[in-house]
Amino acid sequence: QVQLAESGGGLVQAGGSVRLSCAASGRTFSNGAMGWFRQALGKEREFVAGISGSGMTTYFADSVKGRFTISRDNAKDTTYLQMNTLKPEDTAVYYCAARRDYYLGSSYDIGANYDYWGQGTQVTVSS
Repeated sequence: QVQLAESGGGLVQAGGSVRLSCAASGRTFSNGAMGWFRQALGKEREFVAGISGSGMTTYFADSVKGRFTISRDNAKDTTYLQMNTLKPEDTAVYYCAARRDYYLGSSYDIGANYDYWGQGTQVTVSS
């Protein structure tokens, strides 16, 4: 079993930046693909960003392209989401998710295709 723990959330002003971390632990992880999703109050969960096991392939939702970056440090079993130029509409609980598969695949934005999930971390952007 793999456990994922997000950290780094909090309250930030619009235009500010936050970096989220997702640390994996438990059974050998083998560098599976990782994703970040978010869920705002009263809305469905949505894909934010994904990264392959090697870190060479990344995908972003249109709403965050150019503002968010995703990276990973496989030596530390940690994935990061750097969020810049934050907007109030970025307010949500952010979840990291992991796949057993090394590759993101064509369904990288579908939450059901991820095998493990963290508990989430709240990011609130004030206007």
